[in-house]
Amino acid sequence: MAAMSTPSSPSSPSTPSRPSATSVPSPTSATPATSAVPAGSAASGGGLLAGRTAVIYGGGGSLGAAVGAEFARQGALVFLAGRTRGPLEEAAAAITAAGGRAEAAVLDALDEQAVEDHLAGVVEATGRVDISFNLVTRGDVQGVPLLAMTPDDLLRAVDNGLRSTFLTARAAARRMSEQGAGVILHLNSGSAQGAMPGMGSTGPADAAVETFMRYLAAEIGAAGVRVCGIWTAGVAGTLTKEKLAKVAGAHAPDPEAALAGIASMSALHRTPTLADVTGAAVFLASDHASGLTGTVVNVTAGLVLR
Repeated sequence: MAAMSTPSSPSSPSTPSRPSATSVPSPTSATPATSAVPAGSAASGGGLLAGRTAVIYGGGGSLGAAVGAEFARQGALVFLAGRTRGPLEEAAAAITAAGGRAEAAVLDALDEQAVEDHLAGVVEATGRVDISFNLVTRGDVQGVPLLAMTPDDLLRAVDNGLRSTFLTARAAARRMSEQGAGVILHLNSGSAQGAMPGMGSTGPADAAVETFMRYLAAEIGAAGVRVCGIWTAGVAGTLTKEKLAKVAGAHAPDPEAALAGIASMSALHRTPTLADVTGAAVFLASDHASGLTGTVVNVTAGLVLR
């Protein structure tokens, strides 16, 4: 599958940690990047997501910021959440400069109370939540043989990925079920669909999240809530030396070499673009995908063939 290019690494600049009572400011009191959203307001203008409220966790990362920008361009009111204030506020400011509506809040998606409080604030301000998308970094480890890997290195991405997905999806699903509508999105590399040496914790983490979301789709579909995913990896414009080093250590390749290697293994002989991924996310969140749930859209440019 996608060596050196897990979807978690490009999505957020920092790896989530265990909940801390003091390390994460209250999301309801975090300084927004734009003015406060009046109660009951909605994003103006047309678009596939006009009038909808979207929450993106890991919204300060390259992928999260791009998804937020496209959601806003399509008419959604966007709430960006994550652990690092600077990138979040930059992403929100870029959205507002382009004529969209966005706010940023600092929170840890592994902190159950912070997730609940933040989403309660979103619903209080807007009246609803229509889209929830978890793109936080999991802490994947690649390039280390499984026989040499420590339990912590193997399980970190599994725990962080599954826990943050569970907390954010559960919070959204409870409110969406009351509304009778909503979409919960997730993203991984598709590595659970095959096997290759050196992928470390990525495949197990992908499998854990994907299985949970499929089960969730089965439970909340009757309430009108959809659950859909995206497979992607090696997205051009998201890889940096620093991100690759966090995943693959000192032997991580240069971003250009990593992208070239991924493209050479892909059926389309290229890597996915940000536009590919954001377009798929908009489609899944829109009424055009109203008949889809419990499934995954393959945006790997043919790196995964399923």
